[in-house]
Amino acid sequence: MRHEVVMPQMGESITEGTIIKWLKQVGDRVERDEPIFEISTDKVDAEIPAPQAGILLEVLAGENQTVPVNAVVAYIGDEAPVAAPAAAQAAAPAPSNGAASAATRIDEADVEDAAEPPDALGIRSSPLVRRMAREHGVDLRQIPGTGIGGRITKRDFLAFLEQRQPAPVAMPAAAPVAMPAAAPSAVIEAATLPGDDVEVVPMTAMRKKIADRMVFSKHTSPHVTSVFEVDLTRIHRLRERNKRDFEAQHGVKLTFLPFIIKGVTDTLQAWPVLNASIEGDNIMYKKRCHIGIAVALDWGLIVPVIRHAEEKNLIGLARSISDLANRARAKQLKPEEVTGGTFTITNYGSFGSLIGTPIINQPQVAILGVGAIVKRPVVTDDDAIAVRHMSYLSLTFDHRLIDGAVADQFMSQLKQTLEAFQATELR
Repeated sequence: MRHEVVMPQMGESITEGTIIKWLKQVGDRVERDEPIFEISTDKVDAEIPAPQAGILLEVLAGENQTVPVNAVVAYIGDEAPVAAPAAAQAAAPAPSNGAASAATRIDEADVEDAAEPPDALGIRSSPLVRRMAREHGVDLRQIPGTGIGGRITKRDFLAFLEQRQPAPVAMPAAAPVAMPAAAPSAVIEAATLPGDDVEVVPMTAMRKKIADRMVFSKHTSPHVTSVFEVDLTRIHRLRERNKRDFEAQHGVKLTFLPFIIKGVTDTLQAWPVLNASIEGDNIMYKKRCHIGIAVALDWGLIVPVIRHAEEKNLIGLARSISDLANRARAKQLKPEEVTGGTFTITNYGSFGSLIGTPIINQPQVAILGVGAIVKRPVVTDDDAIAVRHMSYLSLTFDHRLIDGAVADQFMSQLKQTLEAFQATELR
C-alpha cells in the first residue's frame, strides 16, 4: 500500500513551501514521525516527519523546488521502490523549471523562486519579478497574478510586457557624445574578470528571504541609531553569585539576556511608541510586549518571539530564551512562534562585536543591539577609577515615528533600569 506524503500547511497564511533538503533517499526505511525532508516557508524552516512507517518509494519534488500546500511530494509504502530513475531524481536537485509527476504536476511558473512574503501593498512576487519590474519601470499592481495565492510569476510579467510593448520603430543612429573626463562612468563594473578563480553558489531560500526583507526594511524606514554605554557590573555580580544555583534549580543557564529583556519590557511600558507600528497614516500601539530574539544559525538568521514577555520574571524569560533558541537550531519552531513580534533584541556581542547598527524587523519601529560585555577602567561619580563590566547598547529606530529625543529618553531609562537591578528580581 502506498501512502502520500504532502507539503504541510505551516500556518493559515502559508500557501506554499520550498523543499530545502531530502533527509532520506528512495529505498530508505523510515519510521513514523522520523524527519524525512526540510522545508522553508515565508515564516519558518522546519523538518517534516514521515506520516507513516515504511519504505520511501518515490520522490515527486526535488530540492529547491517550491510546491503548494497539500501537494503530494513523495510516497511511502511497503514494496520496493518503483524504478531506478526515481532514486536518481531524489538524489539530484530538481531543475528550477521542472515539474512534478503527472499526479501532482506543478506549473513551472510557480516554482521559479522560493516562497516570498507579500510586500507592503500585499503584492506577492519573487525577487526576480521585482527586479524585472524595476528594470522596465512597471508597477506590479497592474499585473494580475496567476500563481499560487495570486503571486505574480515571471510568465505573468513577460505576458504583460509583450502586450504593452509598442511595435519597434527604426531610429537614426545617434552621434557619439564626448563625456567629460570627470563624469562618472555609467557602466557597472563586472563582479568578476575573465580568468578569475570563483565559485558560484545559489542563494538558499532563507538567504533570499533575509536579503529581500532587509532591503524592504531599509526602503521603508529611515533608520537612525543611538548608542549608550551601560554599566552592567551589578548584573554581572548577581549572575556570578547565582548562576550555579539557578541552573541547578531551573534547568537553564542564567545569561545576561534575560536581564536585558526584563529591562526592555519594563521600559517599554513607559515609552509605548517604541512598541508600535505604522499602518498607513495610523499608529498601532501594541498593549503587549512580544519580544523577538535574533538567533544566529549555521544557515541564516531567525527571530523567534517571546510572547507576553512583560508578564514573565527572569526565570520565565531564561526558560523561554533557552527553549526557543534550542528549537530554532533544531528546526522545530512553529510559524506562530516567529511572527507577531513588537520589538526585537539582537545580541551581536556574543561574537565579540562592540557596536552595531541593526536593521529594523518590519513592521516594528525599533530594534536593540547588545554589544560585547567587557571589563574597562571607568571614572566613577566620586572621580575614582574602577574596573567595570561595560557594554554598548544601540537602539536603531524608525525616524518616521520616533524622534531622537524620545529614543534617547527611552535609552536613558533603560540604562538606569539595568544599572539598578536588585537581587530580589531573581525570584
